[in-house]
Order: sequence, then structure tokens, then C-alpha cells
Amino acid sequence: MAETRARRPLSERLSSRRGAWISLGLVLLVMTALFGAFGSAEAPAGNAQAPADSESARAAELLDEFPDADRQSVIVVAAREDGAELSRAQVAELEGLLPVIGEHAAEQPSGPLPSEDGRAAVIVAPIAVGETNTETATTVEALRAALADRGPAGVDLLVTGGPAFGADVAAAFEGADFTLLAVTILIVAILLIVTYRSPVLWLIPLAVVALADGLAGRITAAAGAAWDLQFDAGIISVLVFGAGTNYALLLISRYREELLRDADHRRALAAAWRGAAPAIVASNATVVLALLTLVLAVIPGTRGLGVSSALGLLIALGSVLLLLPPLLAVCGRRVFWPLVPRPAGAAALDGTRADGAARDSAAPGGGRGGGFWRGIAERVVARPAVSLAAGLAVLAVMSAGLLGTSVGLDQVQKFRVPSESAAGLEVLSQHFAPGEAQPILVVARSADADAVVAAARGVEGVVRAHPIGASEDGALTKIMVTSDYAPSGAASLAQISELRDAVHAVPGADAVVGGAVATDVDARAGNLHDLLLIAPLVLAVSFIVLLVLLRSLVAPTLLLLVNAVSAVAAIGAGSWLSRVLLGQPALDLQVPILAFLFLVALGIDYTIFLVHRARAEAATRGTRAGMVEAVARTGGVITSAGIVLAAVFAALGVLPLVTLGQLGLIVGVGVVVDTLVVRTVVVPAIFALLGDRIWWPGRVRAAGGRIDAWAS
Repeated sequence: MAETRARRPLSERLSSRRGAWISLGLVLLVMTALFGAFGSAEAPAGNAQAPADSESARAAELLDEFPDADRQSVIVVAAREDGAELSRAQVAELEGLLPVIGEHAAEQPSGPLPSEDGRAAVIVAPIAVGETNTETATTVEALRAALADRGPAGVDLLVTGGPAFGADVAAAFEGADFTLLAVTILIVAILLIVTYRSPVLWLIPLAVVALADGLAGRITAAAGAAWDLQFDAGIISVLVFGAGTNYALLLISRYREELLRDADHRRALAAAWRGAAPAIVASNATVVLALLTLVLAVIPGTRGLGVSSALGLLIALGSVLLLLPPLLAVCGRRVFWPLVPRPAGAAALDGTRADGAARDSAAPGGGRGGGFWRGIAERVVARPAVSLAAGLAVLAVMSAGLLGTSVGLDQVQKFRVPSESAAGLEVLSQHFAPGEAQPILVVARSADADAVVAAARGVEGVVRAHPIGASEDGALTKIMVTSDYAPSGAASLAQISELRDAVHAVPGADAVVGGAVATDVDARAGNLHDLLLIAPLVLAVSFIVLLVLLRSLVAPTLLLLVNAVSAVAAIGAGSWLSRVLLGQPALDLQVPILAFLFLVALGIDYTIFLVHRARAEAATRGTRAGMVEAVARTGGVITSAGIVLAAVFAALGVLPLVTLGQLGLIVGVGVVVDTLVVRTVVVPAIFALLGDRIWWPGRVRAAGGRIDAWAS
């Protein structure tokens, strides 16, 4: 007896009367221990945008050797509300503010310096910056509060500059993580209620996924601290909620089917776990392996996101496969109230109502059901060429949105919420050289500093260049270069390359060019490198998973090709919507690579859900009929999962960062199209056109009810 019990499969251990309680207790005990162990972990606060070995990163490291490395300047911009010239009296009042500003500055502020047109003036104040934007925000907000209502009448005072931008970013994100979590939970709860049509059932998967998200947040923070990873916690939370809910939908959908075949709900749950677990594990492995390819990225935030997101999805997988089943087993069949699924002919003795519609759709023996999705599949299979052409036409139209798409936003465009620093930069650009707010910094050997300054002054568009300090040992000199071009515009980016060529040509100077615009140049190059490297790897990983799962060469090749086309189409449609509806002139730098990664990896999820079922059905029905049956059986759950995932990604739009909003929009659009067009029309049409040849070199023999292994 003991040996038999020891050999019981995991599915039965999770669902049996005694095993469910034991499993539930063990899983909760482990999760509680992990919460306690990692509860105080905090991820690093860094947000490096350029590769660690880039010139701008090397410049930043050298700048840390200067005695004023912890000081940066904010700029107080003064301009009349009516746009007229500042009077002498108003300029004099601005001078009177110097002591007030000095109370919050690390050094004596300089100014006011009037513009050439006399309509604006600036005061430059070096302040001590903290290790994070939040720490710097304390100083900036104190300065703004001190200046409030103390300026000349009719004159606006705006605090801008690099530290002020950082402070406004920190302020914009105050409470944003809580808002994102609340919106995500609300979206998932509503969609689960609509999907299950039960006031009770939705609580169970939501609680499981919420626990997984909480644990993932703590473990990824600990991993980030241990391995010095940089990542956005909001994306991880969205991935855990979206993928975890998808896994739960698939498992519970299969459970409902089995409940209509088996009067024993525990036996039905074990069968559902065995039937759904391979597809869930395969889809999770695809996304996790695709995310792990990001460890090869050169952009720190992209690399860190890969490892942390992979950890989060593994936690989601474990929670759904190990915690959800015992909870369902303990609650029993009545958790589906008021539409409780029962085998045909079974009487309801507990006062609940049997779900007749569901019974028809999953009747044992392959009865006809899933009328809506079956009808679509039958029409697609009846006219596969026309259906395929129509589906590809939709994707082609969406792809046309790539025409006119550009990549790269400047600092102001990256945030969709208004800020004082952005408004100040606009005023500054109207009356001064646009590069005043973001000067270029060059570090060179002190012995050749004069030659480097002369070389910099010879570059077109440079307003001025002059030394502003030396390192503690005097070996290095910091040179500030002011540009006449708007930061991160096309001319500004090109100027960085010209400036680097000029200062690199000075023999022995070892000059390096850094600063915000130089960092932007290196970030663009790094993101392009990552896209060209990671995209093929993601496709290769997805192909290998499909190859192992389907034991075919033709099916994985075609499915991956369709998935890649669908991802490109979604990026095109999303970029067009960003430009036309949201007024965003370009995609942010990380959006193309992250969008492609998520669209391909998550799109493969739905391919696996559908084709895994189609292969099983083909063993007894043949390929074409098997695909119809697979669409009929999985159409509802795949659509529900797609809508949940799209809506969860759309929740990223509540965050102030344009990058996340664009990513949420593109992935949301892509998932919906992938669910309704690719999975419902394009894939069934391809299977109908090729028939059994889709499994080559494997074969499916419907007559024998057997799927052959690799054929010779």
C-alpha cells in the first residue's frame, strides 16, 4: 500500500481528499517562508540607459572622480506671463532671490543672466544630488516651495535642468505602482467574472495569481540586489498577472470539460491537470527561455528585465500548477455555482443548476458543441485559401503603420504627464541656446585640455566650450560644451558623432564625450544592437519549443513565420495609433525589442494551446477535422485569455512613462489580433491547406487513433 501511494502521480496528490489538504498546506508554508525570507529585499534603483562599455558610460565613471561629482545644476527660468521683455526692476527682484536660492544650493548661484531678446533670464544653482531621483526631489521641491509667490509680479519662475527632470519623474511615479496593481486586479477580476459567470470561482485564480505576483516582486527584488539588475517592476507585475491568469483559465477550462465527463470532481481535476499541464509548461518554457535571451543584451534595463521576468513567470507557473489545483479540489464542483457542470443525466442534489450549455460543448465522445467557434472553424476550413488571404491582408494593413515610424524620444517626450521641468525647458529653448539645459560634458587629460577645447569649438553648432573643473589629482579636466541644437534632435545626435571625431583626433588627450545627449546616442546604438541580436534568438527558442512539442518541421516553421508577421503587424499598428491618436512622434528606444519579444513569446502561448489540442484531436479525427475540433474546444478559453492579457498590458497606460504606455498599447493590440485573427483564421487555414503534410516528417493516423513518432 505504501509503495502504491508513493507512486501516485502528482495530479492525484494535488487533488485527492487527503493529498489536496497536504499539498495546500505545504505550498502555503513554502510561500510564507519565501515571503518572510525576501520580504525586506529592495531592487537597485539604477536606470542606466546606455551600455556599460559605451563612451558615455566611461565618461560618467570619470566624472565621478571629480570633487563636485555629487553636484549638478538646476536652472531657474524667469519669463513674463505676457511674453514681454523683463523690466530692470524685475531683473533686480530676481537678483534679490539669490540668497533664497542659495539656501538650497551647494554653491553660490549665478545670475540672473538675461537672454538676448530680454524676455527671459536664468539663474544657475548647483545642488547636491542624491543617489536616487527621490532623494534629489526633496531638494528640488524645497527650492520650488521657497520660490513660490516670491518672484516678481507677472513673472513665472520655473525650475528645470537634469536634477529637476529626475525629481519630476520621481513625483510622477509616486503611487503609480499601487495604481497599476489596483487597475490590474480590477481588470482581471471583471474579466474572470464575465468568463466564469460565477460570483465565487473568480476569487480563487485571482487570489493565486495575486500571491504569485507578491512573491515574484520580493524574489525579483532580491535577485536584482544580488546580481545588480535594473528592471521595471511594473512590467514584471503585468507579466505575472497576465500569464498566470492565462494558465489558470486553461486549467479551469479543462477542468470544466472533465467535470462534464466524470461524476468524481477529484478524478476530473486530476485528468484536467494531466491534460493541461504539458501545454502550460511548454508555453511557460517558451516565454521564460525567450526572456533569458535578454541576458545577452547590452542595455542594462533590458538585460535585467529578462532575468527578473523569467523568475516571475516561473513563480506564476508554480503557483497555478501547485496551489490552484488543491484549492479547486477542496472547494469541489460547487465552486462553479450557479452553472455547475455535471455529466449528462446526473441529477443536481445540492440545489444548484447544471450547466447544460457547457455539457453540450464538451460531451464525452466528441459531441458537437462550441457552436460559435466551431462554425467559424468549419467556414475557414471549407475555404482555406480565401480565409488565409483575408487574414494575411489584415496583417499587411497593420504592418503599413511602420511607414513613417521613427524610434527615439527626447527627454520631454518620454513622459506623458506635464511637469515644471518640461515647461521650463520649453521656455529656455525659446530664448536661449536649446542645449543650455543639457550641456555636453567632455573629459580629457589636463595637459591637452586647451587643444580639446579648441577642437570642440570648431564643431558646427557648438555655442561655447570651456573647462569647468579638474579631478582631485589634477590629471583630468572637465569641459562643458553648449550646443545650439535641441537636445536629442537629429542635428544634436549627429553633432555628438562630429564632436567625438574632433576630440578623439587630439593626440594623447584620451578625450571622452558624455552627458545626456551622448548617452542618448549610445542608447540608440545599444538598443539597435540588442534588437538585431535578440530577435533571431527569440525566434530560435520558440522554434525549438514547437519542434519538441509537435515533433514536426513544417508546422513549427509556418507557425513561427506567422507569429513573427503578426508581431511586426502589431508594432506597425501600435506605432500608427501612438502617432495619430496619442500625438507621440516616435517609439521609445526599448519599445521595438520588448514588444517583439512579448508578442512572439506570448503569441506562441496561444499557438501551443491550440495546436497541442489539434494534434491530440488529429489522432482520432484527422488533421482538418482535428483542427476544427481544437478551435471549437479552445476558442472560448483562448479568446478569454487573450482579452485578459491584452487588458492587463493596457493597464501599463496608467503609468506616466511613455515607454510603458506604448508597450502596453502594442502588445494589447497584438494579442487581440493574434487571438481573433491568427489563431482563429490564419492557423486553421494553413492546417486545412496542408492537411496531414503539416506534421512532416511525423505522421498522424486517424484510423488507428495513433500519432507516429518521427517518420523516416
